[in-house]
Amino acid sequence: MKETASLNNSLQDNDLNNIEEMFATVEEQQDISVKTNSPELDILYQDDYLVAINKPSGLLVHRSWLDTNATEFAVQKLRDQIGQHVYPAHRLDRPTSGVLLFVLDKDSARHLMQQFVEHRTEKRYLAVVRGHLEQGILDYPLKYQYDKIADKKADITKPAQDAITEYRCLAQTQVPIPVGPYDASRYSLMELIPKTGRKHQLRRHMKHLRHPIVGDTSHGDGKHNTMFRDNFGIHRLLLHAAYLSVIHPKTGQKIEISAPLTGDFLHVLSEINLSDTTQLPEANSV
Repeated sequence: MKETASLNNSLQDNDLNNIEEMFATVEEQQDISVKTNSPELDILYQDDYLVAINKPSGLLVHRSWLDTNATEFAVQKLRDQIGQHVYPAHRLDRPTSGVLLFVLDKDSARHLMQQFVEHRTEKRYLAVVRGHLEQGILDYPLKYQYDKIADKKADITKPAQDAITEYRCLAQTQVPIPVGPYDASRYSLMELIPKTGRKHQLRRHMKHLRHPIVGDTSHGDGKHNTMFRDNFGIHRLLLHAAYLSVIHPKTGQKIEISAPLTGDFLHVLSEINLSDTTQLPEANSV
């Protein structure tokens, strides 16, 4: 299997230098047959140039060395579902659910990727974090996180990159279940708005604020993750890409796409009294 470092880097950290290599990698993966027994993807928006899905948590965007045993990928599933090749316009981490945008031709892909690089898109996420957090803006540079395999030839001396996240609290709760020395546990439902596109930016920024996202096995709090698994059956990262706006590559019109929360995320919000649905995305708005 061809390495996918260029695909990861060009889509995640605002680097357009490897776009042609990314196209070649995606084209190679388009020809792979994948058998799937899972439900079809939830398509949020589709026209002759763009298609957006509500990606389930746990689904890889494309084949990757991150999990060589994985058998399902968004690229191949969507290709088979709509009957044509698709190209991801940006990246969404495997454990994150929500809006994932694809383009149907290379010219549109270049146009959309340029928008992401120049921060002309808007992304909004929902997350459950430990503790009670209010609102603010975090401007905290992040060092690039290198993968031992995909980035084995990368320059590891690069300085930290600018990283900015806006955040605001939508609801707060206290759960009468002890974690550590405390008799009860506090959590917040947050709206997170990344102004830059660094790898794992939201997860790392919430950790920096000492309010890690529940279910984050890399940057989170293991004791709280265990409590959610044991009491609520949550085995995923509680981070959801709820909204994306871009400029249509052909019409020049602003396209707004919302992804409603589903399944286990909605259920746990209800269980811990964070389900303030008046502030959650309910339907697609285009």
